Amino acid sequence: MIDKGTYKDRVIEFLYEQLRRGELLAGEKVYEAALARKLQISRAPIREALKQMVGDGLFEYRPQVGTFVASFLEQDIVDAYITRGLLEGFSVASALAAFSGEDYRKLQGFCHEMERLASENEQLALIELGRDFHSLLFKRCENRQLIEYTERLSSKLHLLFYRYWASLYTPGELNRRHTALLTIMQAGDAVQVEQAFREHYLETGMKIVELQRRKQQHKES
Repeated sequence: MIDKGTYKDRVIEFLYEQLRRGELLAGEKVYEAALARKLQISRAPIREALKQMVGDGLFEYRPQVGTFVASFLEQDIVDAYITRGLLEGFSVASALAAFSGEDYRKLQGFCHEMERLASENEQLALIELGRDFHSLLFKRCENRQLIEYTERLSSKLHLLFYRYWASLYTPGELNRRHTALLTIMQAGDAVQVEQAFREHYLETGMKIVELQRRKQQHKES
């Protein structure tokens, strides 16, 4: 049973965990009444949670039909990663002068810790640390709308990364890819920073598309 007072957020956590575990599959309909009975709450916070998750791209609403688990089509994945790279690259480039030596030391520490967590197969901790890494990059950005739009993409990207991370990069590659971003940031060229972040995200998006394609082909064979 969900603790009262934080219904919507707890529903979001519950549904996200089901998506992560594969208990809710692409195209599957979400039944508000059944969910309300299972969680022993009213349907109002469930509607609020689903509305937010539709906005985040995790579910899709079909008028007069209901809410369904979103299918991550190839173009949707590429578009999401391109957009995230554009937003984050611009954010970091516009705030380069605000990053301190302590910021860079902390970010570099995150890079090494990512490698350790990946080598120990600590999936959830790795994703949370990746979230911390990129959150610190946004910390110096003063454009609230940019941050808000970027956060709407985060849940989808984190879910995709969770599904495929083990096949995307080796632990060492995770460290090197993020360390490379810091090296370019410290060089101070805003144009190169934006380009580096775009390429960083696009590479991952394209890899995920290829892995998803292979997975589908395997199912059909």
